[in-house]
Amino acid sequence: MAWRLRKYFLIFAIAVLSTAAAGQISPGALARAHKDLEGATRCTTCHKLGGEVVFKCLECHGEIAARLNAHKGLHFSYGMRPGSSQECTKCHSDHNGLDFPLVKWDTKTFDHKQTGYTLEGKHAGVECKKCHTPEHILPAERALIKIKDLNRSFVGLAETCATCHKDPHSGRLGPNCATCHNFTDWKNVSGTFDHAKTRYPLTGQHAQVKCEKCHTPGPDKQPRYMGLPFSKCNDCHADPHKGSFGQQSCQSCHTTASWKKVVTTGLNQSFDHSKTKYPLVGKHLTVPCGSCHANGDFKKPLQFAKCTDCHKDAHNGQFAKRPDAGECSACHEVTGWKPSKFDVKAHASTQYPLAGKHAKLDCAQCHIAKGKDTLYKIKFEKCLECHHDEHQTQFAAAPWLNQCEQCHSVEGFKPSSFSLAKHKQTRFQLTNGHLAVLCSDCHKPASAFPSAALLPASAAVQTTPAPEPPRYGTTAVFHFQDGSCVTCHKDPHNNQFAERMKALRGDGTRAGCEACHSTKDWKDLTRFDHAKTKFALVGAHRAVTCIDCHKPANLSTKLIDANFTEAPLKCEECHADPHGRQFAKGEVTPCADCHNSAKWKPSTFDHDKRTQFALAGAHKSVRCGDCHKLMKDFEGKQVLYYKPTPKDCKDCHGADPKFQQKS
Repeated sequence: MAWRLRKYFLIFAIAVLSTAAAGQISPGALARAHKDLEGATRCTTCHKLGGEVVFKCLECHGEIAARLNAHKGLHFSYGMRPGSSQECTKCHSDHNGLDFPLVKWDTKTFDHKQTGYTLEGKHAGVECKKCHTPEHILPAERALIKIKDLNRSFVGLAETCATCHKDPHSGRLGPNCATCHNFTDWKNVSGTFDHAKTRYPLTGQHAQVKCEKCHTPGPDKQPRYMGLPFSKCNDCHADPHKGSFGQQSCQSCHTTASWKKVVTTGLNQSFDHSKTKYPLVGKHLTVPCGSCHANGDFKKPLQFAKCTDCHKDAHNGQFAKRPDAGECSACHEVTGWKPSKFDVKAHASTQYPLAGKHAKLDCAQCHIAKGKDTLYKIKFEKCLECHHDEHQTQFAAAPWLNQCEQCHSVEGFKPSSFSLAKHKQTRFQLTNGHLAVLCSDCHKPASAFPSAALLPASAAVQTTPAPEPPRYGTTAVFHFQDGSCVTCHKDPHNNQFAERMKALRGDGTRAGCEACHSTKDWKDLTRFDHAKTKFALVGAHRAVTCIDCHKPANLSTKLIDANFTEAPLKCEECHADPHGRQFAKGEVTPCADCHNSAKWKPSTFDHDKRTQFALAGAHKSVRCGDCHKLMKDFEGKQVLYYKPTPKDCKDCHGADPKFQQKS
């Protein structure tokens, strides 16, 4: 029986101690999504044991881990890598309370391109839940998602059109709808489908023919796009010559550009230029013979090894020192001088390979078109060679030196890559409530700040000329004179503590609002130490509410409107004098001679030390009121008078002989 009692007591003690330990170990309540993980015994579900805080987020969030392993998805684009659960806390902070949002984002401004799937055309206007629904999640992905409500999941969708849309072609044309259609107008395929990539490229007048002229409906009433004959012209066209030319191809005399215009290398001209050392192709086919063969002299030898044998160098020798001596065919084709075929891939062979958004720019945005004076050899060592300084010289000085890549990438100026980890290296570390604040809430134009005096006095010295003068009024501010709260927040105390704020602490920083407040909760004043004021709170004063002493002005009932710097320090400034100023010494009433702040009653008054009538014998048991009588003061109030008081026996006992002192 005794061992059973010990067993039950041990179980009860463990339960009590674990509950107490949870309160000591946990830094705060978990968010609602993780509330089932509360309790000291559940810590290792998310954290690993050891000397430092290590997270295991990806062990639960398998759908995110799978994307990181595949090097794709939103989190990978934000810089997370496989197995990097520590990175989660840069955006998701827990232990901040049940209702603290783990994710803070705006679906209206979210850049979907960061997920690896850019929303284009009409997709950009579709509500998230039109696509992100449980029925669209792939079975394999569904197995990785542990949340019960799949309506809250935004992962697991395939990028194929058939994931959300019905295939009107019943799979006959493959899964890639983008081959023919675009995201702006489903029915208009002319701007998307490239017939040149089929076995029958459309040229000349064929390019103007409507699709349905050739692609007629089949038995299922759907247009036929596969299996149409096209090797011969009369597969579609009637033979106007009624077989007069036998099996000879129509192309011998005609082109798709115009039926009526007969080619010069056809039956009516014996000379075929393709049999010379210089076959005519592309635009050369449209050049009149006399442009090359002057005066009709076809026997005179012509130079044609280099383009410049006939054409003038449009680039004024800028490429003459290249290994190919500026060979035109490196960038241009005979089908047309423009557009250049020098693409992003070719640009990779230069000293400045194009990456990110640079790869999508038109050439003329960097190589400004000036005709023959267009420059192709330009400076590129610094971003400011092409871009204006978005921050108006704020990062010109060391350690930044206008190195934009410290915060931005060529993938896009926004969002900045300046992470919370980097913010810790600044003079202002983000903690608690500040972690959930958007960058733009603090770094905003100077005109939005309550005091311009808190902004930098002038811009840092810039080594290269700024393309335009500093304009702090409209540019977000990133450098502040200090990290004091009033830089961003309005002073609710109307400068009551202005002088105290200017004082420096031992580490050289200013003693700011954190003397009373914290970034976790503005209204939590438990960190304020009243003992450091001129009036330390002891005894019963510790239980008094702030507003009882610090009275708000203008009939307000809010503590924030109180005057804290002119609070009362003397007893009589808060308490009425019950003794009718019998003990007043000038303007001061020495209440502490008889009372203390622990309790008003009983009095701490020492009758033997502070009066001329020491209490002895039976006098010690006499009530104060037996000697000190209630009388009316000059205002008519009843006051217990302590002085003057009688000292002789007869003053209290009269002349009765039994009270006479024996000789």
